[in-house]
Amino acid sequence: MDEFRRLTRLPAYVFNITSELKAAARKRGEDIIDFGMGNPDGATPKAIVDKLIEAAQKTATHRYSLSRGIPRLRRAICNWYKTRYNVDLDQETEAIVTIGSKEGIAHLCLAVLDDVDTVAVPNPSYPIHIFGPVIAGSKVQSIPVPDACADQVLAALEYELPRMEPRPKLLILNFPANPTAQCVELPFFERIVALCKELGIYIVHDLAYADIVFDGYRAPSILEVPGAKDIAVEFFTLSKSYNMPGWRVGFMVGNKKLVGALGRIKSYFDYGTFTPIQVASIAALEGPQDCVAEIRDNYKARRDVLVPGLNKLGWPVDLPKATMFAWAKIPEQYRALGSVEFSKKLLAEAKVAVSPGVGFGEHGDGHVRFSLIENEERTRQALRGIKQMFRNG
Repeated sequence: MDEFRRLTRLPAYVFNITSELKAAARKRGEDIIDFGMGNPDGATPKAIVDKLIEAAQKTATHRYSLSRGIPRLRRAICNWYKTRYNVDLDQETEAIVTIGSKEGIAHLCLAVLDDVDTVAVPNPSYPIHIFGPVIAGSKVQSIPVPDACADQVLAALEYELPRMEPRPKLLILNFPANPTAQCVELPFFERIVALCKELGIYIVHDLAYADIVFDGYRAPSILEVPGAKDIAVEFFTLSKSYNMPGWRVGFMVGNKKLVGALGRIKSYFDYGTFTPIQVASIAALEGPQDCVAEIRDNYKARRDVLVPGLNKLGWPVDLPKATMFAWAKIPEQYRALGSVEFSKKLLAEAKVAVSPGVGFGEHGDGHVRFSLIENEERTRQALRGIKQMFRNG
């Protein structure tokens, strides 16, 4: 039989390796503490669930929805941006609902890229930022930033982008960043918007962790930059802010041409998210935001156990200012193993599951990612397991 050529461009999904080992260990009865997938473990706030139930009981909502999203949700999205960032958006031409940001980014790539195009992506990065363009048939030009601070990321982008041949059609960014937890301030976006306007490059920014911020940090929107909508779009998802990962709802806003392109291709692919989910999403965006603060505080409490605990064990890890992740450089004594083998060792000897850094791009191989999805008690148990592993050598 013929090979499926598109699939041959995708490498083996490295997270499956540790996932299968984790499943096998649990089948043997082992208690594995799981910091692997960034899958929020908390319940969706009751008011949002109640609104879903209320809407689902109306039979009119059981029909096909709209692939661009119902108008009332698009209006709520635009109001959310106005209230939060003082950004004006047209709900008809500058906002579109997506089935989570992952689907939206992948379909945007399919809509605007082909095999003559290239895309610039910092490396390491969330996998769909790298493989969305690959699936669309285009080429990715990686910019290595495994340990970089914001100034170093900016310097790398300002150096690399003008020198890339051919010139990238898109630059995909994600701040606060998954997996590295890198954070930027608004002047970073001002510089990047100016550069990409000069070079004729569209910017796709993933703002998934806008609300998961700590210690007084505020995550800016790229659309706060005057004129950013000329070249930029931004994605947001309700998955993290409202504990709604399985609901699969997000949105993209900004540049009319890119919003229109995504809307056109989505009209061929889907009939939109189930209408009651969209109605509940309106309640999330427009309702009291106490639940967002509680979710954020929960992640902070876990961060404040895990990261200082790792440092106390002699494993230096920076305290992240945002996201639900800790990006940990593999300890010197284990660095030669690489991230996959070190993750296997943690699983076998410490009973702790993490994500190998190489799964986020080859420049992540010297790291592992912890997701803050275990409570404080379980996190302390994990630290005891890692301490014992270190003692055993």
